[in-house]
Amino acid sequence: MATAAAEKPVIVIGVDDSECAFAALQWTLDHFFSQTLHPPLFKLVVVHAKPIPEVFVGVAGPGMVIGSAPGMYQLLDENLKKKAAGIIEAAGGICAAKSVSGVMFEVEEGDARNVLCKAVERHGASMLVVGSHGYGAIKRALLGSVSDYCARHAPCTVAIVKNPKTSA
Repeated sequence: MATAAAEKPVIVIGVDDSECAFAALQWTLDHFFSQTLHPPLFKLVVVHAKPIPEVFVGVAGPGMVIGSAPGMYQLLDENLKKKAAGIIEAAGGICAAKSVSGVMFEVEEGDARNVLCKAVERHGASMLVVGSHGYGAIKRALLGSVSDYCARHAPCTVAIVKNPKTSA
């Protein structure tokens, strides 16, 4: 068994289906996984937080969905799983295009803020990378900010990557 001193430091990166998340993944690969460094200096863990279906429908109890047709909960859950698989596949494609292998991909169910902070703890990560949607103060107050939450609660360095604006 390898000692903790011999293990590579871990970078956890959170991805969703947004352009800013994939820009953050690109940034991480460009800055920490240079093709001139073989083997890479870091271990990369890509994490997607799959929302729980209850976020989208009202649940009155086990198997009882309020205001929807029978089977809606299961259909929604299956759609969320397919979407998560597509996000992980896209992230894997970005890693492969940059010739980065050995990446660990995870899909965890729950709120992204909690999922990412727990992943950092579980893997003993030294850095968490998240993309910034660039919301203003009002949207952040109404929607919440994963990056703000992680910057305050993750027990490691947090890099918040802003998506460069493209000129029209």
